[in-house]
Amino acid sequence: MAPYAALIGLDWSDQKHDLCLIETASGKREASVLPHSPQTIDEWATALRARYGGKPVALCLEQSRGPLIYALLKYDFITLYPVNPRSLSRYREAFSPSRHKDDPPDAAYLAELLLHHLERLRAWSPDDEQTRSLRLLIEHRRRLVGDRTRISNRLTSLLKCYFPQVLEWFPDIRTEMVCDFLLRWPSLEALKRVRRATLLTFFRAHNSVRRETLEKRLTSIKEALPLTTDGAVLSSSILMGKALAAQMKATLSAIREFDQQIEEICSVHQDFALFKSLPGAGEVYASRLTAALGSDRKRWQSADELSCLRGWHR
Repeated sequence: MAPYAALIGLDWSDQKHDLCLIETASGKREASVLPHSPQTIDEWATALRARYGGKPVALCLEQSRGPLIYALLKYDFITLYPVNPRSLSRYREAFSPSRHKDDPPDAAYLAELLLHHLERLRAWSPDDEQTRSLRLLIEHRRRLVGDRTRISNRLTSLLKCYFPQVLEWFPDIRTEMVCDFLLRWPSLEALKRVRRATLLTFFRAHNSVRRETLEKRLTSIKEALPLTTDGAVLSSSILMGKALAAQMKATLSAIREFDQQIEEICSVHQDFALFKSLPGAGEVYASRLTAALGSDRKRWQSADELSCLRGWHR
């Protein structure tokens, strides 16, 4: 067993964390509750360091990422042992299948895992900052892409109800040009009042399509008839259309910014060229592979273990 001065089980939540501390020298156990805030976490860790003279302390918890992990990263005397929630659940059920109110809290079970099975647990070794930044950027970008799809679906459904011509003029509404178009002319009535020269200036400023296609679009705008003249439908749809167009424009801008940050990290990351050289990887998948496999390759002890990362294990 590593020379830990104390073994700590931590059952985390958004508002507070239940703690169970076992002193390795005496076997003494202590239960406490730690409110979740930067100040209280720092005060607790500082007191823990002083109590054991800076000696290593092991801490077991269910998560391997999130606000608590990020908060504990800066304390070098704490070694983290993340466990899968499913593993804790099975360990709990082995001793307390009924889950009575007087059963030990999860923090105690986590501390006991360290006490009795430390050699079977793996200490968490974070990737370098560059790789962790890349992973988080990719994950946040994927969420933004999901937002883009949801906004696009809502906007498409809305336009079908009051301004369907937009879907004919612009096959892909997930563009900044369409967003600016709807923010400026959110209804056919507003568009009809615009001069031809103004529309030409708008499309040219957005590097629109060839002149032949542009002429067809301008002709279609001139000949377009409203789907509905119902004031209730139009007034509410116009407001919602502008809101969705603004959301889409902000989302597209954010995705471009994330793409730029990802590209900058990949251009200097030592492993990116290796993954990019794989057949069919390309820029996108190479960056995802770089982030997923991480900088600490020792965590993968076999090919089978690595294959489980994405469910490839036979």
